[in-house]
Amino acid sequence: MMIRALATTAGALTLLLSGTAAASAYPVTGSPELTHNALYKLRAVPSVSCKATKGTTKSSTTKYLNKVVGCLNSAWGKIMKDFVPAGLSIKDTHEQGPCYSGMEISGSFATSCNRGIQVQLRSDWIKAKSDQAVIVELTRAYGGFVQAQTGISEAWWALRHNGEQAEIDEQTHRFHLQADCLSGVSLKSLGRSAKNWKPLLDAETPKEYDRFNWDGKTANRLHWFEQGYRSGRAGSCNTWKAPSSKVA
Repeated sequence: MMIRALATTAGALTLLLSGTAAASAYPVTGSPELTHNALYKLRAVPSVSCKATKGTTKSSTTKYLNKVVGCLNSAWGKIMKDFVPAGLSIKDTHEQGPCYSGMEISGSFATSCNRGIQVQLRSDWIKAKSDQAVIVELTRAYGGFVQAQTGISEAWWALRHNGEQAEIDEQTHRFHLQADCLSGVSLKSLGRSAKNWKPLLDAETPKEYDRFNWDGKTANRLHWFEQGYRSGRAGSCNTWKAPSSKVA
C-alpha cells in the first residue's frame, strides 16, 4: 500500500531507515505537539461528495488524483484552523526520489513532502482498472500532510531518544501508524468502503520498501486504520499516547 510517508524533509530519511527491532516501553514525554496536539480535538471530518473517476490513461489518472486531493482539502479545510490546502506535484519521474530522499522508485508512489503531496505517476497506476489501492495510498500521503500541517512531523523528527534502536523503532511506528489512522479518517469522509481493507494497505507499496518495517505489525496497522475509518475523527489517531503493544 502506502509509500512510507518519508516525513516532510529529506533529512528524515536517516530516522526512517532505522532497523526493525521489537518495540519496547518507551512512552513519549515532553512533546505536547505529539501527545496533546490540537488535531485530536477537532470534530469529525465532514463527508464530501467527490465524483472522482480514474480512467486508464495518463490524463484521466492525473485528473483523478487532482480531484481526490481537492476533495480532501475541502473536507479537512472545514475543520482545521489556519488550514493551507495541500499542493500536488505529479511527475513521470522524481529523479531525487520520494521527497528528495535519493531513493529510486521504479513504479508509482505518493508521499507527503514539504507540506504537500508528491506523486510519481507510472503505468502501474495509470493502467489500474480499480482505484481502491491507489486511493488508499493517496489518502495515506494526505495523512502525512495533515501531520506536517499540525506540527506533528516536525515534533516527531525532533524527538529525543537514548540511542536505543528499539526506542527509535517504536516512535517510527507511532508516526506511520498515525498516518494509517488518518488515512482511514479521510476515506470515511470520501464515502469509500471495502469488504476487506487488509490487502489494500500493502497493495501499492513500492517493492523497494519491502525490506523496511516502519509500521510494525500488520494487525496493529489494520487496527489503527480501521479505528480512524470507524470514527471519522483525528482524535482517534493519537498513537503517541498508546501503549507499546498497540504500536509494536
